[in-house]
Amino acid sequence: MLIAVVVSSCTKLDEEPFGRLSPETYYKTEAEANSSVAGIYQSFQQVQGVSAPWTISVEGTDEFIVPGRASGGWFDQNNIDIMQHNVKADNQAVSNAWNNIFSEIGIANAVIESLNASPSVGSFKTQIAEARALRAYGYFYAMDFWGNLPLVTVGKIEQNNLPGTTARADIFKFVESEMLAAVNDLPAANSVNKATYYPRLTKEAVYAALAMVYLNAEVYTGTARWNDAVTMCNNVINTGAFGLESNVVESFKALNEGKTKEVIFAFSIDPARSSGGNAYMLYTQPALDQQRYSLPFAPANGFSTQKEALDRYEVQDRRRNLLQFGPQFKLDGSPLVDSKGVQLNLVNCVSFTAAADNEGYRVLKYVPEGVTWSGSNGNTDYVQTRYSDILLTKAEALFRSGTTAEALTLVNQVRTRSNATTLTSLTLKNLEEERAREFIWEGHRRRDMIRFGTYFNTTWTFKTSVTPAFRSIYPIPLTQIATNPKLKQNTGY
Repeated sequence: MLIAVVVSSCTKLDEEPFGRLSPETYYKTEAEANSSVAGIYQSFQQVQGVSAPWTISVEGTDEFIVPGRASGGWFDQNNIDIMQHNVKADNQAVSNAWNNIFSEIGIANAVIESLNASPSVGSFKTQIAEARALRAYGYFYAMDFWGNLPLVTVGKIEQNNLPGTTARADIFKFVESEMLAAVNDLPAANSVNKATYYPRLTKEAVYAALAMVYLNAEVYTGTARWNDAVTMCNNVINTGAFGLESNVVESFKALNEGKTKEVIFAFSIDPARSSGGNAYMLYTQPALDQQRYSLPFAPANGFSTQKEALDRYEVQDRRRNLLQFGPQFKLDGSPLVDSKGVQLNLVNCVSFTAAADNEGYRVLKYVPEGVTWSGSNGNTDYVQTRYSDILLTKAEALFRSGTTAEALTLVNQVRTRSNATTLTSLTLKNLEEERAREFIWEGHRRRDMIRFGTYFNTTWTFKTSVTPAFRSIYPIPLTQIATNPKLKQNTGY
C-alpha cells in the first residue's frame, strides 16, 4: 500500500527500483513526506465528492433524491432503499462508502507507520499530525455511519489476527484523542502563507472537526459535550482568520480557491494533474445545462431535491437562488429550450421509479464560473468546512446549554448574510432549519436530522412512516462480515 501511495503521488523516483522503496530509502526530505501525505488527502476527497460516502450522508433525508427516470436512467434499488429508510446489509452504496472510507484509513495507517520508521522522523511532525488527523476524520465518518466497527492503526492486517468490533464510544475516544494530539503539531492559520499552504490542515481545521464531533457526542456516546463544542468553535473564531463572505456561493467558485475567508478546510481538485475531479455538474444538472453554461458535456440529469427543501427558504433569501425550479432560462435571460423549442420547466418530483426528465428541483452548489474542464470533471475544490458552520455549531451548542441570546446573534449573522429575515427568538426547530438552508447538499443533513430527532419522527414525500431507532446507523456490509467473521452486525439488521 505504501508503494501504491508513493507511485501515485510522485512523478520522479530517481531510478529507485520500486521493490527497494522503504522508509529508510524514501522518506528523507519534507517533499518526499508531503507527497505521500497528499495521497491521504486525495483518498479523503470522496467524503464531499459526488459518490459514496457523500451520497449516503444526504440520501435518506428530506433534501436529496435520486429518482429512476421514465426514460430508463438512474433506477437503482440501492438508492430507493436508502431514501425509504429500508437499507439492508447487502446495499451496494453503503458497501462502497465503507470501502472508500477504510481505504483512506488504510492509506493513512501505512503512511503514519512509514513516517514513524524513517530516520528523519523528527523532521516530519507536521506530516504525521496531518496523517493522524485525516485518519481520525475517516473514523469520524465511519463512526457516524456504522457505529461499532473495527479500529485498525497498523499498515498491514495479518490474516490470522483480524480485528473485532470496537464499540462506538471507544471509536469516539480514539477520534477525539487523535485530533487533539494532531493539533499540537499543526500550524495555525495565521502563521502560514495561505496561498502556498492551502489546502492542508491547520489547527483551526481540526478544531472545526472536533466541534462537529462534540456537537454529535450525545448521539455517539450518550453524553452531551456542548461546552466542548463551544470551546472548539471559539478556538476558530478568536483567531480572526476567518469570516463570512458576502454571498454563500463565493465559497464554491473555482476562481476563489485558497482566497475565500470562509473556507476552513477544502480538498484540492485538479483533474488535469490527476488530482481528482469535481463531477458535481455531471451528476446533478439537467442535460440542457450544457447550452446554458457552454459545458463540454451534457449533464446526466440525476441527483435532485424536492419541495420540502425549497419551501424552507424565504423568497428573498439569496441561498434560494442556488436551487433551480420552475421555468428555466439561459444566462442572457432567454428561455432554455430543447430541440423542439419547449422550455425546460423543473417541477417537484412525484415518482420514485418513473420520474419525467423535468421532475426534481436541482441544487447548483458548485457553479461553473471560471471552471477548467477535463471532460466532465471540473477543477473546483470540494469544500469540507466553512465558517458559517462554526457559527451555527456554536449557536446550537450554546442554545442547548441555556445561553440563548448569544446563540440568536450568531444565527442572525448567517441569516443576514443571505438577506433572510432577522429572527427575534430561537427554537431548536429554527436551528435545525437554518442548518438545512445553509448546508444543503454539504453532507450535514443526515447527521443533523438524527441529532434533532426528525430523521425518525417526521415524514416527507418519499418517506411516509416513522423510522425505528436502529436505523440511525447503517448495517455493516455483508461482504465485510463474510471476509472478517469477527465483526458483529449492528442491531436490527
